[in-house]
Amino acid sequence: MNIKSFTSIADIVSIANASSGFLAIIMVTTGNFVLAAKLMLLAVIFDALDGWVARKLKREDEFGFGKNVDSLSDIISFGVAPGMFLYILSQSSGILYINIIVAILIVICGILRLSRFNVITDSHDDKFVGLPIPSTALILSSFYLSGFFNAGLALVIMTVVSLFMISTVKYPKFRGITTLAVGSILIIATLLPQNILSYITYFPAKLLFIIMLLYLLIVPVIDLYIKFFRSGPNVR
Repeated sequence: MNIKSFTSIADIVSIANASSGFLAIIMVTTGNFVLAAKLMLLAVIFDALDGWVARKLKREDEFGFGKNVDSLSDIISFGVAPGMFLYILSQSSGILYINIIVAILIVICGILRLSRFNVITDSHDDKFVGLPIPSTALILSSFYLSGFFNAGLALVIMTVVSLFMISTVKYPKFRGITTLAVGSILIIATLLPQNILSYITYFPAKLLFIIMLLYLLIVPVIDLYIKFFRSGPNVR
């Protein structure tokens, strides 16, 4: 069948996501980490938009074509790109071998996360099972652009991120035009040209990094508390 019979506007947005991720990989190989980080954040915007566009157009994806395009794009932008970013940046900081393991872990957990999502997406519409994969780009890019970046700490954080992606922790979904607009404004503010060595001017990146860390860590704590609290009265 003709490819046009499968594609929609939402798929074009997904391809823009993949293109941003691929360009980020190219920038990493040339040593332009600032632009690479910004391109990964741009990919996050496109990733948020493709689902929103599909819902607004009331797309009927009978064969799952759009879901596959989205997932394949995500593994480029939020699996391979962050992995390459962390690997090369850590290598330039003198951290060897461990950076390879963590980079591969990001890619593997990303693949597993997306595969599971495609299988159970209909049964858990209110929440994500496991940390959503765009978090890799949001956390790593905002950490680098914040001016506080440390390669060793980044390896630890991204290991935690990877493991939470394949966990059973249920992360809330933030949908709607207001949430999308606020998140996009914060990311766009982070994309604006600023001096990453300044402790004042790159406030958006710092704020984005803090928000994402809170999202990463507070949800599992609440999840554990609820499980413990609910099981408490049944203990004899």
